[in-house]
Amino acid sequence: MRTFVKRGLTLPRLDRHGDLCWRRPTVSSVTSILKNPAYAGTFVYGRTWQKPRRPDQRPIKSRRSGMDWKIVVRDKYPAYVSWDTFEKIQAMLRDNRAEYDRVKSRGIPRDGAALLHGITWCGECGHKMVVRYKGGSQYVCNHLRTRHGVPECQCLRAAAIDAEVAKAFLVAVAPAEIDALSKARKAQRQSEQALRHAEEQQIQRLRYQASLAERQFNRADPDNRLVTGELERRWEAALLELRRAEEAMAQHAKPTANERPGIDSTLRAKVISLGNRLPELWADPTTRRDHRKALLRCLIEKVVLRRSARDSAEVRIVWRGGATTDLAVMLPVNALAALPRHAEMERRICELAGKGLHDDEIADILTKEGHRSPWRGDKVLPPTVRKVRLSHRLKITRQRTRWRTVPNRLSVMQVAARLQLPAIWIYRQIRSGRLLTQREASGRYLFPDTPAVLHAIQDMRNRRVYSLDLREDQHDA
Repeated sequence: MRTFVKRGLTLPRLDRHGDLCWRRPTVSSVTSILKNPAYAGTFVYGRTWQKPRRPDQRPIKSRRSGMDWKIVVRDKYPAYVSWDTFEKIQAMLRDNRAEYDRVKSRGIPRDGAALLHGITWCGECGHKMVVRYKGGSQYVCNHLRTRHGVPECQCLRAAAIDAEVAKAFLVAVAPAEIDALSKARKAQRQSEQALRHAEEQQIQRLRYQASLAERQFNRADPDNRLVTGELERRWEAALLELRRAEEAMAQHAKPTANERPGIDSTLRAKVISLGNRLPELWADPTTRRDHRKALLRCLIEKVVLRRSARDSAEVRIVWRGGATTDLAVMLPVNALAALPRHAEMERRICELAGKGLHDDEIADILTKEGHRSPWRGDKVLPPTVRKVRLSHRLKITRQRTRWRTVPNRLSVMQVAARLQLPAIWIYRQIRSGRLLTQREASGRYLFPDTPAVLHAIQDMRNRRVYSLDLREDQHDA
């Protein structure tokens, strides 16, 4: 519908008198065309049935579900699409409806935070799971709770599961498929040709209407001003509509004028490199979440979730075609005691803290040993180590500085202490460009530890020297 509106195309409809008219497309009109088997060249009878009611009431007319019709005659009309294509379209339309309880459909991808919305199934009871966004994205199996009033089957945090499934998906699509690209470009060209043909037919129809309005105006009696005025208005409206359609067709024809029917070597190289750049494109903030979900559904049929422990879950990815991939995902927990190895981690923290190691060093060692913080599934954070250490009343000596000592070099604070100068004055001279010295990649400024350098800075403070260049190449020269 949006494509038709963007191109200015109209659809043939019947008005209340049964006459043909061309109207702006709507979602219902497009859906009725997609669901009509006549476009597949098939005659169908019995698409509706009368639902019986009480004897004093009239029956209700209802549409039959699916394609369970009484009479189906194939190849009765000229077909726009094949019957296989028509069946695929009906399956897509049924799957787009988010009816989890009745037909277990997936629904269309929406702009929600949960990446696996609509394709998750419970590994305990086998029912479809839904998404709960209150308190963070969660996959919840509440089918038995809503039907029988029992507690929820399971509730899993979505962030860690989505990340692991996305990694598996990116690994699966890493090899670039040139054949798939060729088919997609061919389908795109066919779609563009069909739309261009529809635009040409619409322009022919509008030209005929303008010509008919012109002939009607010329044949009218000039003395009858009311009739000629109305015919002139219709003629001008037809010409205006024709001009708009021609301008829209010319505008849409510009970007497709230089299209090539095949795939050249340059495009093949770009597609091959796209497989390597796909993780970068996936992580791009401009990529919409519903587009990521649509990409996942191209390869993934469904994802089965089952909590194996309080902090872990078993994830089975069912790919299109029947292949499966089993993953073990670590889930965040709300307390340190919920971790299965929390007692071992506490003993290890006390042991390393007793040796005088700092919190960040202890966190790195525990991460390498396979431990993790409650809210992180990949590493141990220094605040977790600090919390456990303080709970056992263990103190360590505070680190004096975060900078390493460089031989024969002085920092800004050390120079200021030696010469009894304000450190802010030294930083001001550096920012103004009057004092040039060596700078590390971390951003720290270093000065040579020599009496000549200190005497030169003192002269600059006393305004005997306007500028200094203490960089190694200039200083040695």
